[in-house]
Amino acid sequence: MRIAVLPNLTREKARYHTERLISRLHGLGTEVLMQSCFQGDFPENWIMFFDDFDGMIRACDVMVVLGGDGTIIHNARHAAAFDKPILGVNVGRLGFLAELETDEFDELEKLVAGNYRTEDRMMLEIRYAEDGREKKCAALNDAVISRGAMAPMLDFHVGFNGQTVCNYRGDGLIVATPTGSTAYSLSAGGPIVDPNLACLQLTPVCSHSLLTRPVVFGPDARLTVRACYRTPGEAFLVMDGEIFVRMDLSRAVEFRRAQKTVRVIRLKDRNFYDIVNEKLGSGRNES
Repeated sequence: MRIAVLPNLTREKARYHTERLISRLHGLGTEVLMQSCFQGDFPENWIMFFDDFDGMIRACDVMVVLGGDGTIIHNARHAAAFDKPILGVNVGRLGFLAELETDEFDELEKLVAGNYRTEDRMMLEIRYAEDGREKKCAALNDAVISRGAMAPMLDFHVGFNGQTVCNYRGDGLIVATPTGSTAYSLSAGGPIVDPNLACLQLTPVCSHSLLTRPVVFGPDARLTVRACYRTPGEAFLVMDGEIFVRMDLSRAVEFRRAQKTVRVIRLKDRNFYDIVNEKLGSGRNES
């Protein structure tokens, strides 16, 4: 088995835990693949280093990511693009998407033996305009339209399959996947959605209305969102918390279910609600 190891070494003790991980994988008879930029950190002569990131992902059987949720989400888009299963190891704070903690490396024996299952996680496809050009991006968690720091509230006009479905006024609007329902959308009052479902979740941020509520749309929904100001201002589209776009307010943003999914590896016998209680229980997410 060829395993691509993708660590976020900015995390505390990440280098130490990555060393433990790759040594354990090597001891289990796997081929460890890493990017060439890590060669100075991990000089072991049995690691296969790649200059070409895409080439490394094509060559691997499984991706193992060490970091927080942001690191896992970032690499999940690459996993989906090349249809590779991905295993998250939590070296962050919450680690909602991670399957293993750093004291659970014994579970890697199941991975190498092929004794694991995968969950297909739905992704969003976002179509938007930037610098006069049509662009497309995929997101595992969510896409957020928000006002500028000094701008007034935005007016949002939401279309569903070509028809106007609702209007909002507020600071922002979140379109989330079921995976993203436990992220920013949850903080904004959205529901927790089982990731085995396929749906699009619309959650307003600080809506200026007593009647505004989150809305869940079916898997075949095509949502269009137009944002505008009553006075001049700027707005931003943020995808998975790391891709930032200054919006062209003359154009609508379109959201739909992406064709590709992320295959998340599960090694332990627990369900989604066990994870919710473990990660989001009282006081768990304060550190």
